[in-house]
Amino acid sequence: MSAAVPEPAKNGATEESASTSATAAATVTENVKMTEEEEADKMANARKQIEFYFADSNLPFDRFMWTLHTANEEHWVPIKIVSSFTRMRDFAALGVVWIAKALRTSTELEVDEAGENVRRRTEVQEPKGQFERSVYAKGFGKEEPELQKKLEDFFNQYGTANAVRMRRVDGKKEFKGSVFVEYASMESANAFLNADPKPKWDGEELLIMSKEAYCDMKIKEKGLTGKSASMRKDTMTSRRGFNAFKEGQNEKGGSHKDKPKPEVWLEFMGSKIRVQEEDGGSVKNEDVPLVKGATLKFTGCGGDANFAEMKNPLRERFARVPFIKFEKGDDFGFVGFDKALTEDEVAFVKESIKTVNSKEVTWAVPEESEEKDFQIERANFAARSALSRSQERKGGSSRGGRGGGGRGGRGGGRGGGRGGGRGRGGGRDRGEGRSKENSDKPSSSTHDDEKAGEKRKRAVEPDGGPDVGLRGQGVPTVKTIKKVKTDETA
Repeated sequence: MSAAVPEPAKNGATEESASTSATAAATVTENVKMTEEEEADKMANARKQIEFYFADSNLPFDRFMWTLHTANEEHWVPIKIVSSFTRMRDFAALGVVWIAKALRTSTELEVDEAGENVRRRTEVQEPKGQFERSVYAKGFGKEEPELQKKLEDFFNQYGTANAVRMRRVDGKKEFKGSVFVEYASMESANAFLNADPKPKWDGEELLIMSKEAYCDMKIKEKGLTGKSASMRKDTMTSRRGFNAFKEGQNEKGGSHKDKPKPEVWLEFMGSKIRVQEEDGGSVKNEDVPLVKGATLKFTGCGGDANFAEMKNPLRERFARVPFIKFEKGDDFGFVGFDKALTEDEVAFVKESIKTVNSKEVTWAVPEESEEKDFQIERANFAARSALSRSQERKGGSSRGGRGGGGRGGRGGGRGGGRGGGRGRGGGRDRGEGRSKENSDKPSSSTHDDEKAGEKRKRAVEPDGGPDVGLRGQGVPTVKTIKKVKTDETA
């Protein structure tokens, strides 16, 4: 079921387009009346999606989710973060309370007493036989809205599908018209491969075969034999990207034992700030300078805002895209810049953005205390991103994002996943906002990470694309809860 995080996002719910507050949930429920049957079906879909994020087939191969999972000893993950992922956008607006209610029916996950965090009921197990249980199918035409969901429903007719990975052209988002599907059992995989009549899509018979047969076919097409063929097959069958089990083996082997822990520094609004490891990346409040006049507050948006519509006109004037904070349901929000604005620049913003959510807004410089709190929040957001990237590179990833592998719909719809195709981790901005480590000297990461952040964060500006929207917003704080009671009912 449909993918890092993030990822991401969570961390103060910055620039949040899908508020998970109870207030927002109540508002949505009033406006969108569902029958009991419709709500039950929607809850089941939300539960299945989150169960996928925590499944053995995804969790240990998803760097961002694994970071969230290991952020505290009891493995609690904020529901607010998970609900902000791209494929949760249909449920996010219903709020954390609603999603927690859906998760309480799960036999695989449990929710804490406060209804704010979720975790697995069992230990993570390294999956075996994934390659053997995977099939290849081609003939799905061009991508269309909701295709991932339609594909999942289609393949689940033959048995439980752990993951449906839409394959994409390398380096692009274009769908190839083919998929890799990992079934939960060999029986299900064989049921699909031996189906009579043969599987069809839109009335046309599909080209289907086992993933192993597909790999052998490609090796033969390339004319590879002997050692070259064996190496090629090993490459095709091994899982790309992050692998928590391999990472753990490397650490046990002592590969990182003697290396001093590097410092991570952040360049923020003209100041160099040391990034602390607490809470998945943070800064000391006293280290964050107050830059007066670098923030504007808009009021009158009527509870919604489109970040792209707000940012696009500002790109003409400002070299670094502004940082927006807004929570759905609020009538106001903040826009942060990398320096104090001149009178001309303030006038430009007011003239360029007269309406938000088709409603006329007023602009003003916020109170000093509001601006200070907002800039501290920005600095902490950037610190989490910087520390996350630092840890990714330390883990051996060189492709950016969350280790290069995708986190697709039930296993790869976002860019083809790890089974074949580009993950959502590639192509991250490698210029500004980068942290550097060195055992001999401290390193730096450029200010807000707004550019990289646009591609990474999920609770921030979801763009609605089927294979984009990173969740790497850093690791949120999860308070340790001893002997937490969980709702075992339903």
